[in-house]
Amino acid sequence: MDATPQPHVPPGAARRRVRDLGLVIGSCGTGPLNAITDVPGVRVGHTTVRRPPDVHTGVTAVVPDAVGPRTPLPAGVFTGNGYGKLIGTTQLAELGTLETPVLLTSTLSAFRVADALVGWVLQRPGCEEVRSLNPVVGECNDGFLSDIRARPVHEEHVRAALDTASGGPVAEGCVGAGTGTVALGFKAGVGTASRTPDVGGRRRTVGVLVQANFGGTLRVLGRTLTPRSLGLGPDGPGPAADVGSCMIVVATDAPADARQLTRVARRAVFALARTGAAYGHGSGDYAVAFSTRPDAGRPVADAGLDPLFEAVLDGVEEAVLNSLLAASTTTGFGGRTVPALPADALAEVSSVAGHTDT
Repeated sequence: MDATPQPHVPPGAARRRVRDLGLVIGSCGTGPLNAITDVPGVRVGHTTVRRPPDVHTGVTAVVPDAVGPRTPLPAGVFTGNGYGKLIGTTQLAELGTLETPVLLTSTLSAFRVADALVGWVLQRPGCEEVRSLNPVVGECNDGFLSDIRARPVHEEHVRAALDTASGGPVAEGCVGAGTGTVALGFKAGVGTASRTPDVGGRRRTVGVLVQANFGGTLRVLGRTLTPRSLGLGPDGPGPAADVGSCMIVVATDAPADARQLTRVARRAVFALARTGAAYGHGSGDYAVAFSTRPDAGRPVADAGLDPLFEAVLDGVEEAVLNSLLAASTTTGFGGRTVPALPADALAEVSSVAGHTDT
């Protein structure tokens, strides 16, 4: 089994990102990496677990430097459709605080991942007397391409993702928790983006990371794209239209309290509609949002949140497109194949849009 920690850009990741094709979502600028790691003190780690042809899965860790049971961060959570297993959601909603890194994985592995996360946190310096802990673990069902019943994600994979988490470029596509995911008819995976809005009179950074695995029909700048319209098949049936999920993690250095961060998380889920999400019965659509600056003074006034909301809407849309563009055509469990979204299809959309604008 290939169980590889991948904190940076994965092998073969020469595929371009959305902005490389001339597609610009919104008017706000991005951070230097256009990734969630543009938010100071936020790191990302992946462990990819592959055993071809049947296993394509993994775990992704979003790790704020300051987070811990003794140093919780203000956070909010929003459920767009609750068909999922977001572990830790009730305490997160009740107290508005995040005590651990946020981990993403496969549905039936979520419980093992949560247990491993608890063990990892309890061994951190300063946690020797901790007697209560609320791990936050989200999941998507990657069972169309991976043998989900095998529950192949184990403690060593979780620890590798946490221990190798780093700043810098974030691997996207078929990596970590996105290794076996499918969205909008195409092979998807992990995607990320960032924005730098003016919030409360200061330049702030907002970063998002998505684990894309949801149904619907892809829409880009008003144009509908499907595997069939692009001549990619499918040769066999794809995942059921209403089966899937999307986990979104939002990080910001803007001073915001838990109530405001819940409002931010709500916009993150709303943003999926821009890409064509169906929000089906069997889709678990969730967002967790946290601030890395709990001591940065009073929270910004509610009336000043609009730039933050817009940044999240644009960032999630771009992150989903990045997750599709970075993914590779994958043949998995049961011989099922899901095609990647061709870069030239997005480039054509960008070209047509550019001519229309002029």
